[in-house]
Amino acid sequence: MKKLTLCGAFLATAALMTAQPSPKMTATGTIGGKALTITYSAPSVKGRKIFGDGGLVMKDPGAPVWRAGANSATALHTDGDIKIGDLAVPAGNYTLFVDVKDENQWSLIVSKETGQWGLAYKPANDLGRVKMKMSKPPALVETLKYTVTSSGIQLEWENHVAMVAVSAK
Repeated sequence: MKKLTLCGAFLATAALMTAQPSPKMTATGTIGGKALTITYSAPSVKGRKIFGDGGLVMKDPGAPVWRAGANSATALHTDGDIKIGDLAVPAGNYTLFVDVKDENQWSLIVSKETGQWGLAYKPANDLGRVKMKMSKPPALVETLKYTVTSSGIQLEWENHVAMVAVSAK
């Protein structure tokens, strides 16, 4: 019996050691002289369906609003006033969510609440929403990736690329 218990403990430990958590990542850039930083945890597809009917995101309690990453809420910091699409965003800290109800037409949600766990979305704290320009990547994007370009913010994961224009205010 001791051998069986020891073997079970060994297998459980090995499984935990090989589990790959969603690593914490940062995307940074400057738009019109304003520095932007997005801090997020980057999950991987791992052979799962992510978006659309039956997708992993739609199983979250807050669906169709997605935490735009994993674990803690995805954070945006801007050191100056900017415009995301037509939404005025004053300098400061925000949380990003994405409405993925229509898997082919997403909306970026900028929330004034910060520091929460990713699934704690509260619509009353929205600064606003902006439609994102959607496209398909040339190949499956295994790990979630944000990029701050000279003209905006791009989010890539699974079979989706979503872009939103950002300009200095």
